[in-house]
Amino acid sequence: MASYMLAVDQGTTSTRAMLFDRDGRVAGMAQQAFTQHYPQDGWIEHDPEEIWEGVLATCREVLETLPASSALLEQVPGLGITNQRETALLWDRTTGEPLYNAIVWQDRRTAEHCQSLRDAGHNETVQARTGLLIDPYFSATKLAWLLDNVDGARERAERGELAFGTVDTFLVWRLTGGRRHVTDATNASRTALFNIHDQQWDDALLALFDIPAGLLPEVLDSSDDFGTVDPRWFGRELPIAGVAGDQQAALIGQACFSPGMAKSTYGTGCFMVVNTGEEPARSRNRLLTTVAYRLNGVPTFAMEGSIFVAGATMQWLRDGLRLFEDAAETEALARRTRRGHSVYLVPAFTGLGAPYWDPKARGAIFGLTRDTGIAEIVTAGLQAVCYQTRDLQRCMHDDMRAPPGTLRVDGGMVSNSWVMQFLADMLGVQVDRPEVLETTALGAAFLAGLRLGWYQSLEEVSELWRCETSFAPTMAQEQRETLYQGWLDAVARVRSS
Repeated sequence: MASYMLAVDQGTTSTRAMLFDRDGRVAGMAQQAFTQHYPQDGWIEHDPEEIWEGVLATCREVLETLPASSALLEQVPGLGITNQRETALLWDRTTGEPLYNAIVWQDRRTAEHCQSLRDAGHNETVQARTGLLIDPYFSATKLAWLLDNVDGARERAERGELAFGTVDTFLVWRLTGGRRHVTDATNASRTALFNIHDQQWDDALLALFDIPAGLLPEVLDSSDDFGTVDPRWFGRELPIAGVAGDQQAALIGQACFSPGMAKSTYGTGCFMVVNTGEEPARSRNRLLTTVAYRLNGVPTFAMEGSIFVAGATMQWLRDGLRLFEDAAETEALARRTRRGHSVYLVPAFTGLGAPYWDPKARGAIFGLTRDTGIAEIVTAGLQAVCYQTRDLQRCMHDDMRAPPGTLRVDGGMVSNSWVMQFLADMLGVQVDRPEVLETTALGAAFLAGLRLGWYQSLEEVSELWRCETSFAPTMAQEQRETLYQGWLDAVARVRSS
C-alpha cells in the first residue's frame, strides 16, 4: 500500500495541507486563505482561531482523498509542520484560548521600543547571543507588548497561567489537546530570546525584554517527537515528527545540506538563506545568523537575508490598484515592457528589511513618465524582488569567502519564467527552479520522514531533489550595474535616515 507524509504549511496569507510520497512528489493538496487584520498603520494581526480552523479544514480535506477502506496510520505514518516565523501568540494554559490576535512577523508596532533598546546600547548583546538584530520583526518585543497591553496578561503570566509560542507551538498545543508545549530550534532562534551558541533560552535576554521564563516552550530538534495528534481531530492518533520555520523548511526541501548552498523563497516576503555549517557565521552587513536545522542535538547554522515584501507587492498591484486580475498575467505584461524602462517600485509597505532595517521607510514609485502604463508598473514590481535579492547577494559576497554560485529558488513567484531570467541576469549566477515548488511543505515532510524512518540520512533526502529549469545569466555586466544603481538611488529616497 502507498503511504504519504502529511505536511502542514501555515503561511502568512494561507494555510496548506499537503501529502508527499517517499520520493518527495506531491500526492495531494488543500489550501485555504485567511483574513489579514490591519487595526492601525503598521499593525498586522491574524485571528488564531481562524488559523486553527484552517489547519483542521485543509488537513481533513486532503486526508479525505485517501482510500477510506484503509487505516489512516497505514497510509500516513505522521506529519510535519512548517509555519510563518516570529508571529507571536499568547494563550491560556487551561482553556487554550488566545488572549489576543496573533501579532504577525511584519507588524511594526514595537518600533519605538526597539529604538529605545538600540539607543541604550543593547544591540551588540542581542546580536552576539541570538545572531539577530533588535527589530520589530522578531518575537521578543511582540510578546512584551502583549504582556503590557492586554489586561491582566503580565500578572497572569507571572502566576504561570499563560503560554507563549510562535505558530508552530500553538498548533502543536492544539493538535495534542494541550499536552505538549514545545517548539523546535529554528523557530526558537527567531524570537530574540534564544541563545544560538548554547541552544537554550537566555536568562539575560529574558531580563532585557522583561519576559517570564515560565511562558516559554521546550525547545526540541527539528526532527523529533513533538507529540501525538488527538484522535478527535482526524479520527486516529498521528505522530507529529518534524517542525521547522518556513524558511528553514524550504532550505531542507531544497536539499541545501552542504555549506555554501543557498536557496531563496519568494512568497509574501523573500528570504535568501545560505547554509554555513556547524559554526555560526556573523555578518558584517546586517544579515542574520540563524539555526538552519538541528538534528540529533547538533545545530547547523545559516546566514539569512530577510525581505519583508515580495509576492505581497503583486497582491497589492492586483487587489489594491487592480492592475490585473490574476498573477499569471504578469509574465506577459513584463515580456512586452522595454527592459530599460525608467520605473522603479520600492515596496517598503512595512519598512525595509535586510540589509537596511529601516522600519520607518515607506513604499514609493519613481521614474514615471507620460508613456508609463500598467505594464511598466507591474514589471517594476516584479523587478523589485530581483533587485532586493541582489541587495542580499551583495552582502553575502562580502561576508563569505565562497559566496553561493548557484541559487535554488521556490515559492509562488518562481513559476514566472521572466522573473527567474531577470533574477539570474541581476545576480549574474545560475538560478535553479525545482520540480516541486512547494519546498517549504516538502521540508516539513522530510523532517518527519527522518524521524519516522522513511529516510536514514540527509544524503538520502538530497538525492530526491530534482531540477525542472535552470536559468543562466545573459545580461551584459554594464547593463546589470546600471539597472541596479537605479534601484539603489530609489531606495535611498525612501529611507527615513
